[in-house]
Amino acid sequence: MTEEQTARADLAAAYRQVADTGLNQLSSGNLSVRFADGMLISPTGASSETITEDALVFVDGQGRWAAGQRPSSEWQMHTAIYRDVPGANAIVHTHSDYCVAVACQNQPLPGFHYLIGLFGGDDVPCVPYSTFGGEELGDAAAAALLQRKACLLANHGMIAHGPTLKAAVGLAHRLEIMCRQYVLTRQLGEPTLLTQTHWDDFFAKVKQANYRN
Repeated sequence: MTEEQTARADLAAAYRQVADTGLNQLSSGNLSVRFADGMLISPTGASSETITEDALVFVDGQGRWAAGQRPSSEWQMHTAIYRDVPGANAIVHTHSDYCVAVACQNQPLPGFHYLIGLFGGDDVPCVPYSTFGGEELGDAAAAALLQRKACLLANHGMIAHGPTLKAAVGLAHRLEIMCRQYVLTRQLGEPTLLTQTHWDDFFAKVKQANYRN
């Protein structure tokens, strides 16, 4: 297998995995990997039943793709993240149920649980609403992800990046779990948030133990 064939096979498999996990349904959401001077990204209108390795679209660094192909409508958001976030080698965007529910509150997911720290800080930010598929949304998401591994997209969904596809998919799944748990605890009242001292201790422990999961 060539490097491109391997990347295409891995991306198609990850796309199906995200759907099988329930993070995306029908044709919502999209995945990509950094490749050459651009990226490979799922095509517009794809679903787990229709995705194929050949259908994945290569978009170069200037935002160009081959005639007859149609990348995901969110290709500009992926491009902006790859442009601005050096550690991003794979991106997962979902409309998963609990992420959407929290994102529609247009507020960050706060530090109610220590595993929020796995996203890079004491919360998961929520970027303001912008129409899908535009530069404004892409720039806002990229800015939020400079200091985080995932963010919510107001009235829309979520997006996560990682050094590998496996890492990015894992973060997307983790964020859906954390949003579900946040919704559950809010049914009991306002949760207690961790303090700055708690976070300092957490990140020191993570650094010491190289904790990732």
